[in-house]
Amino acid sequence: MTDLKLSLAMGDYDRTRAIVDGRARIDGVDPVPMLLSPEEMFFRAFRHQAFDISELSLSSYSISVARGDPHYVAIPVFLSRAFRHTSAYVRTDRGIDTPADLKGKRIGIAEYQLSANVWLRGILEEHYGLNPSDVTWVRGGMDTPGRPEKIKVDLPSDLTVEEAPEGATLNGMLAEGEIDGFIGPRWPRCFAEGHPDVGRLFRDSIGAAEEYYGKTKIFPIMHVLGVRRSLAEEYPFLPGALLKAFTESKRLAEAALDDTSATKVTMPFVEDTLNRARALMGPDPWSYGVAANAHVLDKFLDYHAAQGLSPRRVQVEELFHPATLEAYSL
Repeated sequence: MTDLKLSLAMGDYDRTRAIVDGRARIDGVDPVPMLLSPEEMFFRAFRHQAFDISELSLSSYSISVARGDPHYVAIPVFLSRAFRHTSAYVRTDRGIDTPADLKGKRIGIAEYQLSANVWLRGILEEHYGLNPSDVTWVRGGMDTPGRPEKIKVDLPSDLTVEEAPEGATLNGMLAEGEIDGFIGPRWPRCFAEGHPDVGRLFRDSIGAAEEYYGKTKIFPIMHVLGVRRSLAEEYPFLPGALLKAFTESKRLAEAALDDTSATKVTMPFVEDTLNRARALMGPDPWSYGVAANAHVLDKFLDYHAAQGLSPRRVQVEELFHPATLEAYSL
C-alpha cells in the first residue's frame, strides 16, 4: 500500500521539526510539510480549507464546531501554548498601572476572535474585574492597514468595536498615542523597537503568569492540530497516527532541551528556565492529550461562549476525533 501524500501546514517549531525531517514518522502518510505563519495558515485553512492537515486556531475552530460546519476535526496536539500576560501592551503615559485602569480606554486588536485575545479578555474579567464592555476595541491591521476577521463573528450588543481609520495601522496608532493599548499574540513593533511610552501592562509578566498558574493550574492553549474531516472518515487510522507522531516529535524536542552539553536554542539560561518551569508545572509542562488538559479546554470554552463568540457552549469532547480521546496501554 502506498502511503497517503497529504499536505501539512504548521509552524516551524522545535516540537514539529522531527515531523519535517522524518525522525518522527506519521504511520501510513507521506507528508508534504509547509512551514507557515499562523496568519497565513489560518486564513487559508478557514477561508479555503487549503490543507489536508493543518495547525488551527483554537478559537476559530471552536466557532466552526459551535456552528456545526467544521471542515476539520481536531487532534489534541497543542502546537502553540502561551501565558498571555505577555500580550497586553499600554501607553505608559496614560496612568495605566493595573488592569482596572483600562476601563474607558481604547485598545487595539487585530481580530476580536483570536485565541490569545479570548484568553486575555477572560483573565482580565475573571481575575481583575475588567469586563470586555468596559473597553472600546479598535480593530485593524498591525503593520498593514486593514485586516479581515478570518471568520465572521456576531458580537454582543454591549461591546464597542470600532474599525481603525482608513490607512492607519495599530502599531502606528499606538506609537502616536491614538489608542491607549494593544492586545494580541504578536508584540507591536513600536514596543520591540523600544518606544519610550509603550510597555507591558504586566511589568513582571513572568511573575504574573506563575502566580496565575499557581492559582489555576492552567497553561493556556492557543492552537490545535486539525485533519480534514472527510479524510478522517475515509482513513480511520489517520487521527491516531497523527497524535502518535506529533507526540514523538515533541518528545524528541524535549530530549534535546535536556541535553546540556550544548544549548540547542539560541538563548541563554535554557536549563535554568526549563528547571523553573518544571518546578512549577511538573515534568511535562507542555502536555498533549485531552485528559491532562480538560480543565484548560473547559476554561477556554467558558470564556469563548461568555464573550459571544460561539452561539452555544461547546463541550470538550466535541472538539476532538473520538479515536484521540483514549490511548492503548500494555
